[in-house]
Amino acid sequence: MPFCLSPAVPYSCRICRKFRFLVSFSTSSALKKVDFFEEADTHVSDYPELQRRMQSYATSGDFSNALSALSLMKNIDGKPTVYDCNALMNCYLKSKNVHWEELLEMYFVMKRFWPQPNASTFNILLNGMLILGNLKHAIFIIEEMCRSYFVPSFSSLSKTLKKTVEVGNILDALTVFELMLRYDYYPTEPTLNKFISMLCEAGKISKACFAFSILLRKGYVYNVYCYNPILWALCKSGRSYIALQVFYLMKKKGFVHNVCSYTALIYGFSREGLWDGVFQCLDFMESDGCKPNVITYTIIIKFLFDNGKFEEAMDFVGKMEREGCDPDLLTYNVILRELCHRDRLAEISEFIQAMDQKGLSPDSYSFAALCGGLLKIGKVGTACELFLDVISNGCTVDTAVYNIYFRCLCRENKSREALSLLKSMMGAGFKPNNVSYNTILSGFCRESNINEALELLDYFEWDANGPDVVSFNTILSNACRLRNSAVIWKILYLMEYENITLDVFSMTCLVQYFCTIRNFSECMKLLESMMRNGPTPAVVTFNKILHNLCKNRLLGTAYQIFKNLRNTEFLPDVTSYNILIHASIRERNQLLVGQLLGEMNRQKLEPDAFTYGSIISGLCKEGKISDALQLWNQMLESGLIPSAVIYNTILQAMLKRGEFLGILSLLKVMVVEGFQPDEVTVEILNQAVSNGWMNRFHKVAKVLEWVISSDFQKETYQKAIAG
Repeated sequence: MPFCLSPAVPYSCRICRKFRFLVSFSTSSALKKVDFFEEADTHVSDYPELQRRMQSYATSGDFSNALSALSLMKNIDGKPTVYDCNALMNCYLKSKNVHWEELLEMYFVMKRFWPQPNASTFNILLNGMLILGNLKHAIFIIEEMCRSYFVPSFSSLSKTLKKTVEVGNILDALTVFELMLRYDYYPTEPTLNKFISMLCEAGKISKACFAFSILLRKGYVYNVYCYNPILWALCKSGRSYIALQVFYLMKKKGFVHNVCSYTALIYGFSREGLWDGVFQCLDFMESDGCKPNVITYTIIIKFLFDNGKFEEAMDFVGKMEREGCDPDLLTYNVILRELCHRDRLAEISEFIQAMDQKGLSPDSYSFAALCGGLLKIGKVGTACELFLDVISNGCTVDTAVYNIYFRCLCRENKSREALSLLKSMMGAGFKPNNVSYNTILSGFCRESNINEALELLDYFEWDANGPDVVSFNTILSNACRLRNSAVIWKILYLMEYENITLDVFSMTCLVQYFCTIRNFSECMKLLESMMRNGPTPAVVTFNKILHNLCKNRLLGTAYQIFKNLRNTEFLPDVTSYNILIHASIRERNQLLVGQLLGEMNRQKLEPDAFTYGSIISGLCKEGKISDALQLWNQMLESGLIPSAVIYNTILQAMLKRGEFLGILSLLKVMVVEGFQPDEVTVEILNQAVSNGWMNRFHKVAKVLEWVISSDFQKETYQKAIAG
C-alpha cells in the first residue's frame, strides 16, 4: 500500500513591492519600478560595504533595510548573486525577529525572476522553517527542492521527520517518510520507533505495517521496540492471530522477544476470550526465560473477571504473589471492583489491609471501583457510607467519585440532597462536569419532578459547550414516559435552539411516546425520516414499534414493517422474532409462527427462553401438554433454564386436565433443577389440594401440602419429594 505525498502547499504569486528590485534583472524596463526605497543612498557602490551593511541589518532583524542594501547592489555588474540572497536569509534567521512570510516571499521572487535558488537556498530555508517550528512550510520547501532537481540531505529529512513525529503530525510524517524512502534514506532507531508507535496509537495499523515491512526487507528494523507497538495495535483491534504471525516471523529472523511482546499477545487472546492461547503463550513465555510482570498478570486477572471466571482469576492473584510479583495499585483496583460486584465485603477488607501493609494507599480509582461496584449490585446505602467514611478521613477524591455519590443519593430518591451538596461543594471550589449535572437531572426525573429538572437545565452552570445531548435526553425520555407533551415540545425547542441534534436515543423515545398514545401514523413518519435522513435507527427502535403494534392487535402492520426491516442493512434480532411469535400465538396464527421459526433458523438465531415460553404457553392453551413437555425438554437440553412462568404455565394446564401424576413428575424435576416456587406456583398448588380429586392421589396431595407449607424453603421441598 503506497504512501501518498501531501500536495504542495498552495501559495499565491503575489510579489511584495519591496522585492521590485529583483524584477530588474529580467526586464529592461524594471529600472523604473525600483522605487521602494526612495531614501536609500543610491551613490554607494562599494560591494563589500553593501554586503557588510546588508548582513548587519539582517542579523539585527531589520529585514527592510537589509533588502535596501541588497537592492543597491544592482548598480554593480552581476550583483546581487544567489550567495548574497542566501547570506541575507541566513543572517536574518540568526536574529530574534524572524517572520517566515518574508523568507517565503523572497524565495518566490528568486524562483520567478533571478537569481535562481540553489541547494544552499533550500537548506537555509528548510533549517529556518524547522527552527521556527513551521513544519508545514518546511515540508513545502523540501518538495520544492525535489521539484527543482536538488537532493535533500539525509540530515535535513531525518531532522524534519523527527520534528513531525515529536508534534504528532501523522500526514506530514508519512510525507517525509516516503521522501526518505525515495532517496534510500532510513530513519534513525529512536525516530523509527516513535514513528511506528505514533501510527499505531492513531489507529493507522496498515500504514505502520507497511512501513515496518519495507524497513524489515531492507534490514533497518533494529530491535523489539520497533515492532512491539504493532503487536499491541493488532491485539487491541481484535487481530491477535495476525499479531501471532508477526511474532513468529520476527522470532524466525533472530529477534529476541521481551515481556512486552508476550504481554501484547496475552492481552489480545484474553480480550477475544481465547484462553487456550493465553495459557499456551504463558508457557512459551516462561520456557523462553521471560517472566510475566505485573502488567501481564493484571491483564489476565481483569479479563478472567470480565468473563465470569472468578476462581481462576483469584488463582492467578495467588500465583502472582508466589512468583514474587507484587500487585500494584491497578491490580488491587481491578480485584476490589470485582469483589464489590460479587458482594464479598469480607475479602474486600482483607485486600485493603494487604494494600496498607505494602504501602499502597487507595486512590480515586480505588474509591470509584468500590463505590461503583457496590452501587451496581444495589448496595446503595453501603456505597454512601463508604463515601462518607472516605471523606471524613480526609482522603482526596476526584469528580468521578463525587458523581458516583450523587448517583447513590439519587437512587435513594434524595435528589434534593444531592443538589444541595453540589451547591455547597461548588462554593468550596468544586468544579462539576456534565456527568454531575446529568446525574442530578436524572434523579429529579426519576422522582417525577420533571418540571424542576427542566428549570435546573437552565440553572446549572454548564461549561462553554452547554448541556449535551444526554442532558436533554434525560428529561425527554421521562417526559415521553409520562406522556407530558408540553415538556416534550419544550425540550425539542431547546435542542434546536442549542443546535443539539437528536440522536438514536432521542428518536427512540419519541417513537415510544407516539406508540404509547397510539399515534402510529406519526410514529411511521418519524421512522421513515430516520431511515431517510438519519440518525440510523437501532434494532431496539424497530422492536419498540413492533411491540406496540402487536400490543394493539396490529400484527399485520407489524409484520409488514418487519419484512421491510429485513430488506435493509439491519437484521432483526431474537427479540424482533419473539415479539411477532408471541403475537401470532395469541392470534392463533400457527402458519406465521412456523414461518418465523424457519426464518430464525435460516438467520442462525437461536431461540431463547422467551421464545420457548411463548410456544409452550400456546401449546398449553390448546391442551397439547405432551408437546409442551417435549419442547420443555428441548429447552433443558439446549442449556436454557425455564423461568417460573413456564413451569407455572405447564402446572396450570396439568391441573385443568387433572394430570396430577404429571404434576408430581414435574415437581421432582423442578427440585432437581433448583427451582423455587413463587406465589403463583403456590396458588396453583393450593387449587390442586382443594380439588376433591386429590383424595385419590394421597402421595401427590401430601407433596403439595408440604410444598405449600414450606415457605419456599428448598430443603423441606426436597425432603417432601424424596418421601
